[in-house]
Amino acid sequence: MSQTVDRALSILPLLAEGPADLGQVADRLGVHKSTALRLLRTLHEHGLVYRQSDQRYRLGARLFALAQEAMENLDIREIAHPHLTRLNESCGHTVHLAVYEEGEVLYIDKVESRYPVRMYSRIGRPVAITVAAVAKLLLADLPEAERRAVAEKLEYPLYTARSTPNASAFLKELATVREQGWATDLGGHEESINCVAAPVRGADGRVVAAMSVSAPNVVVTADELLTLLPLVRRTADAISGEYSGRTPVTTPATTPDRDSV
Repeated sequence: MSQTVDRALSILPLLAEGPADLGQVADRLGVHKSTALRLLRTLHEHGLVYRQSDQRYRLGARLFALAQEAMENLDIREIAHPHLTRLNESCGHTVHLAVYEEGEVLYIDKVESRYPVRMYSRIGRPVAITVAAVAKLLLADLPEAERRAVAEKLEYPLYTARSTPNASAFLKELATVREQGWATDLGGHEESINCVAAPVRGADGRVVAAMSVSAPNVVVTADELLTLLPLVRRTADAISGEYSGRTPVTTPATTPDRDSV
């Protein structure tokens, strides 16, 4: 299997040099034409290569779309990271950045808490989409029809007594999140972990990422964590401004507000 994957991936740099026919691909890989054809067909099915009318193959549009999407996500992570670090230094809690891709919400950055207690979340892994605060923000921004379609396809595991039980409840919560512009997970995934999150928006106002602050009950209570919401929102706004180019780079206040939320 690993050899098959290696051969398939070796086709992509070949086609980056220009269109090639089946014989050229087979010769470059050192395989029979039938083997090369199977690999090309698989790549074609995934949109990574395209067969032209002259029967030569070139790189497919899906590959460029993936590259663009990856670049955008790397860009938002690069821009956001200094802001996430400053927020972490200010409050001491774990800070996450997440994006919505291919039906999943994934963490793309994490700054660990200064406390001995650590969260098990990892960069690159999907979040519990029906309960995570970052997921609620990202899904709430979808057009209504898409939002409803996504919600109805999801499963709703009851991680705790506070987990979202079904699509109807999830859609109702997403509507609230969309209206208020922030989200929480107060023991919905793990009873001992609370989270508050805010959206990062692009130049068109759409949510491109979501950032959050999370902490266990043994460090701060849910009510204490919620007092950080103004600081979390200012941090998200600062990232949004820099990412979209709307505003100069600014550093949010380093002292958490005690405003009510």
